[in-house]
Formats: sequence, structure tokens, C-alpha cells
Amino acid sequence: MYITFGVYLVAVLLIGLAAYFSTRNFDDYILGGRSLGPFVTAMSAGASDMSGWLLMGLPGAIYASGLAEAWIAIGLTVGAYFNWLLVAGRLRVHTEYNNNALTLPEYFFHRFGAQGKAMKVISAAIILFFFTIYCASGVVAGARLFQSLFTDMSYQQALWLGAGATIAYTFIGGFLAVSWTDTVQATLMIFALILTPIMVYLSLGGADEMSAAIQAAAVAANTEYGSLLTGTTLVGIISTAAWGLGYFGQPHILARFMAAENVKSLTSARRIGMTWMVFCLAGAVAVGYFGIAYFGANPEQAAAMQGNNERVFIALATLLFNPWIAGVILSAILAAVMSTLSCQLLVCSSAITEDFYKGFLRPNAAQKELVWVGRIMVLAVAVIAILLAADPDSKVLRLVSYAWAGFGAAFGPVVILSVFWKRMTANGALAGMITGAVVVVLWAEKVNPALKAANLQTMYEIVPGFIACAIAVVAVSLLGKAPSQEVQERFEQADRDYHAAK
Repeated sequence: MYITFGVYLVAVLLIGLAAYFSTRNFDDYILGGRSLGPFVTAMSAGASDMSGWLLMGLPGAIYASGLAEAWIAIGLTVGAYFNWLLVAGRLRVHTEYNNNALTLPEYFFHRFGAQGKAMKVISAAIILFFFTIYCASGVVAGARLFQSLFTDMSYQQALWLGAGATIAYTFIGGFLAVSWTDTVQATLMIFALILTPIMVYLSLGGADEMSAAIQAAAVAANTEYGSLLTGTTLVGIISTAAWGLGYFGQPHILARFMAAENVKSLTSARRIGMTWMVFCLAGAVAVGYFGIAYFGANPEQAAAMQGNNERVFIALATLLFNPWIAGVILSAILAAVMSTLSCQLLVCSSAITEDFYKGFLRPNAAQKELVWVGRIMVLAVAVIAILLAADPDSKVLRLVSYAWAGFGAAFGPVVILSVFWKRMTANGALAGMITGAVVVVLWAEKVNPALKAANLQTMYEIVPGFIACAIAVVAVSLLGKAPSQEVQERFEQADRDYHAAK
């Protein structure tokens, strides 16, 4: 198992080294020179989206509560599809028309007429705040995996080891290294998520035996695991399915759209990406659900989870597979962690380098200088994320849900409206971003705890945040002066070119 794991780590580092020699300037380091084909675009977008929560958080939630938690997967599938369909191609064209923007803050800055520096500062600050939390979730998932492999390793040692390989190839190779390794990692993830439920099914003897084991576990727990509606309410279903709203505002996923070689390639990428995503989400749900049956039928083996539901995939992999295959399967968890963590580190690095360092301190900095500043920023953000993840009781899904809501609410409506509505103004975008981010933080930290204390149904913070952001964008844009003629003409030209390119 250790040998297989080691081979995988060496492979991604070699890919990072290969990307190093293909990185000539900052454009290459941040967006790969906008050269990604449809297959790499699709797999990279999927892998960067599906972090450690896909193989740990989601199976753990299904294992604990049954199929009622599958509304997360349903909402994500719908949200991802509409993000590919409505936003991907338009954003690809609009970023190119707006000063060939390499980052979301830079795109917003030029899209709304380059009015002041506030747009860059606030959007970059939101990215850094929520992405540092998001990166911490990846570090936690990686640490859990290394603790499972090396039982005598402390949580603190596992933190640094788990993050080390990701930091190394991101530091060396930038966007190309991240995208190329994402393609390998996405392949590993789908392999693991299809194979593991099949092995559970075969080990239990078939459908009848598995159904009986789940039913027995449900009776013992006095619940119903096989229903999408058990223990849920309308508000609960809306909250869970609302994860899909987050897609429209995730900078690390939107960066993949911006890096595609052209609009036409995104149609093929959408088909590949959505097929991959459906199989992966179905596999993750099946791992958690079949895990109920397996550990219900083999309660003596439940100790392999060490009392943590999020370890159900790790436990099944180590119990059911030959160590050589288990090494490959567990590498998929590291792949999920590394693929998301690496692109998040890169987006944070680009926000600091492009939007703060170049934007304010060194506007005429040389390309080589920017690349090295970007690399140093990767290290800085990674260290902060590791420090945030220092609590061994951190839950992967909770950390991810907070950051996902922050991005979805702060940027989602802004991105959608920016590619559909030419009347949108800089002040409207700023008001929406600030409102969405503030509502998410206040709702998560104040409103939901108060609702819980009063025994009332809580609401996932992305729902009020997304709605508040959209209202703020529209209201402030309509109340203010219309954008300049130049901004509106640039929007119209980009829109025409998008439809012509389709």
C-alpha cells in the first residue's frame, strides 16, 4: 500500500516538474496560456470542484443519515449543469474582451469600466478569506488520510505531510501542473468511486443480502435509511439542494472556463464533465449507503472507522481490497484533496499577485518576477491554511460548506448578471459582493445558532446570501447611473462574439 501511494506522489511531482518547463510567463502560471482542450478542461474543472468532501464528507453524511443527504448530490448536479450551460462560454469570451483578465477580480474591475480600485480589493479580499477556510478543509482531509495510513503518526505531522506534496507541485508548475495532475486525479477518483461500491455489493453476496442488512441497521437505529424524505422538511431539502447555487461563484471552477482554448471546446467539455460528475456523485452516495449495509452485517469491523463517519470510504478500502489496490483507491482520496487544494492555492496566489502586488505595488513588474511572487504566495497561503486546520476535530464537510456558501453568495449572482445584463454597474456589483459575503457570515455565526437554540429549522447560509446579493446588485444598479457607452458596447460585442462562436 505504501509503495503504491509513494508511486502516485512521485508521479504528480514529475508532472509538476514537466509543467515548470512549459511555464514561460505569468499568464502561463495562472491560466496555462488559455490553452486547455475540452478533455483537460472538463476533468480539471471536475477534480478541482470535488475535493476531499466527495470521498469523505458526502459518504460520511450518507452513512450517518441515509439517502436524505443525497439532496446535496442532486443540487450539485443541477447547479453544475447550468453553470456549464449558461456561464462557461460567456465568461470565456467576456474575460478575453475585458483586458484578457486572468482573475475574477481583474475581470470585475475591467467589466465595469475600471472605476477605482475598490472592486479589485474587495473581491480579492473575499477570495482570500473564504479560500483560506476552503484550503483548510483540504488539509484536514489529507491529514486524516495520512493518519489512516501511518497509524503512529500524530495529527500535526499528518497535516504537514498531507499538504507538502500539493504545495510542491503547485509551487513548481502553476496552472498547467494543476490542470494536468487534475486529469490524472479525476480518473483515479471515478475508478475508486465505481469500484468500491461494487466490492461492497459482492462481499455481502448480492442485492437481497444488502437490502436485509440495511433494513436491520435501520431497525436498530429506529430510522429509515432508504428514503430521500426521511427526517427532512421542505426547508431542509431546499438548504441541502441549494449547494448547487454555489457553482456560479467558485473562482477555482470559473478559472477552468476562462482557461479553455475556445468557446466551442466548452460544449464537449460540458458533456465529459457532467458524465464524470454524475458517476462520481452516484459512487460517493453508494459508498455511504452500502457502508450502512456492510458495517451493519459486520459490526465487529466498524472499529476501522475510529468513531468518525467521514472515514467510511477509507475503512471500506482498507478492509475489502488487496493492499496494492487499496493503495490506488486511497490515492484517490489524496487526489481529490490535492486537486482542489492546489487550484485554491493558485487562485489565492493569483489574487494577491495580480490584484494586490501588480495592481498596487509593482504595476510594471516583469513576468519572471510575477511568477516568483505567485510561487511565494502559494507557500504563504498554504501555511495559514495549515494553521487553521490545526484542530484535529475539524469536520471536512462543515469547513467546505462555509466556504462554498461564501463564494456562491458573494460572487454567484454577480458573475451570472455580469455576462447577461449590460445595465449592471460597478456599484451594483460591489454592493452585491459585500451583501452576499456579510449575510453568509452573519447567518452562519448568528442566525443559525439562534434558530437551533430555539429548536427551529436552520437554513443553509447560501440561500439567504445568494438572494440578498442578487437583490443588492439589481437594486443598486437600477438606482444608479447607467454604465458608460464604452462598457455597454464592449458587452454587446462580447455577447455577439459568444453567439457567433457557438
